[in-house]
Amino acid sequence: MHNVIEMSSYFRAVNYFYRLMRNLHLDRDDLVELQNKRLRAIVKNAYDSVPFYHKKFDSVCVKPEEINSVQDLCKLPVVSKDEIRRNSESMVSDAFDSDRLRVLSTSGSTGQPMRILISKDEDSYRKAKHLRANFSCGHKPFDRWSTVTSPSHFSEISRFQKILGFYAPDFVSVFWDSDRQISAIKAFNPDVLDGYSSSLSLLAREVQKKEIRGISPKAIFGGAELLDDASRKIVEDVFAAPLYDQYATIEFERMAWQCPEKSGYHIDADSVLIEFLDEKRNEVSPGETGEIVCTSLFNYAMPLIRYSVGDIGVPSDEECTCGRKLPIMSKIEGRSDSVLLLPHDRSLSPRALTVAIGKFKFSKNIEQFHVVQKRIDHFEVQIKTDDNPESRAILERELPSHFRKTLNLDDEVTFETNFVDVIKPGKTGKLAIISSELSDSQEH
Repeated sequence: MHNVIEMSSYFRAVNYFYRLMRNLHLDRDDLVELQNKRLRAIVKNAYDSVPFYHKKFDSVCVKPEEINSVQDLCKLPVVSKDEIRRNSESMVSDAFDSDRLRVLSTSGSTGQPMRILISKDEDSYRKAKHLRANFSCGHKPFDRWSTVTSPSHFSEISRFQKILGFYAPDFVSVFWDSDRQISAIKAFNPDVLDGYSSSLSLLAREVQKKEIRGISPKAIFGGAELLDDASRKIVEDVFAAPLYDQYATIEFERMAWQCPEKSGYHIDADSVLIEFLDEKRNEVSPGETGEIVCTSLFNYAMPLIRYSVGDIGVPSDEECTCGRKLPIMSKIEGRSDSVLLLPHDRSLSPRALTVAIGKFKFSKNIEQFHVVQKRIDHFEVQIKTDDNPESRAILERELPSHFRKTLNLDDEVTFETNFVDVIKPGKTGKLAIISSELSDSQEH
C-alpha cells in the first residue's frame, strides 16, 4: 500500500510539473486571469474554513466575494510572522485533519522558528514548482544531482524516485565538515550541484585551497542566502559552471529564480502573488525598493494571504529576453549572510546555525533567538522565552551541547546562553539571526 501511495504522489508531481511548464509562456492577460481565479478560490476557502482568516476578514468588514482580483488584495491587512506564530492553532483549515498534514519548520532566519502545515497534494505541487526552475536552467530528469542541505530533507525523496533515478538528489549534510562533503560530492560526480548558497561558497573555497579536481557540474543552484559578487565568482570559477540564484522560503517553497539570462528573477506568479509595498502599505513602482508580501495560490490546508516574509525586493516591468512571460523581480535585498570563521581555519555557514536550531528538541520553548559571535571561539546565544525557570534551565543546559554536537565542534568553541526580553532589529530594521563582533584583525 505504501508503494502505491508513493507512486501516486510521484505521478501527481509529474502531472503538476508539465502543467507548470506550460504556464511559463502564458500571455500576461491569461496569467492574470489564472491568478484571479486561483485567488478567489483561496480567499473563499480561507474565510469559510480557517478561523484566523474568518476573524481577520471580519475585522476589516471584507467578505470573500469582494476579493475578485489581485487589485483587491489591498482591502485585506498584511499578516506578520508573529501573528502566524501566535495563532498557529487557528491557521489550519477545518477541511483538513491536521494529524494527516506534513509539518515543515522554518529555519528561523529572523530568529523566530515557525511551523507550516501542508497537504500531500501541496507537497507534490511544491516539488514540481521546484523542478520547473531547475529544468529551465538545464537540469535534466536523470542528471546526477548533489544537494547540500539539512538532514531533515533527506527523507523527502521516495524509493520510487531512487529506483528510477528521476530527479533523485544525493544528499550531503550541511553539518558535515568540508572534507566529508567534498569526498561525498566527488564520489557521486554530480551533473548538478545544489544547496545553501553560503555552504556552496565555503565548499568552493575549500576545493580551491586544497586544489581538488574532479567536481565538474554543468549547473549550480544556490538558495537560502544571497552571495556577494566576489563569493559568487569564486563558486563559478572553482566549479567552472554557472551559479543560478533561487529565492525561496519554507512557507512558499521556490518563489523566484534566475534563468540562464540572469537578467532578474522570474516570479512564480502562477503559484504565488508577490507584492512590493512601501511603509504605508502601498505598491512601489518598478525599480523601487519594497517589502515583499506574499499570497499562496496553492496552499488550502494552511493558507497564507498577504503574508510579510521579512525580505526586501525590487520589482521590474521589463520582460526577460529568454521568452518566458513570468514577471521579473530585479533584485532581492536583506537576505545576505556572512560566513563565520572558527579556530584552526575552519568556517561555518550561518545557515547551519539556523538549521541546528530547527533540529533542537526543545526549540518549541524558544520564542526568538539571535546569535552573536563575540570571539572566533565564543558565541553568545540570546534567547527570548517565557519566565519558566525550568524551561530556561533546560535551554541553558542543553543548547550549547546541541550546537557542538550538531555542528561537529569541539569544546574549544563555546556557547553562552543569555535570556533577554527583547531582541532588537539591526540597522536595516530586519531581525537577523547572526551578527559578528569580530574585528578584521580577528578574522584574518
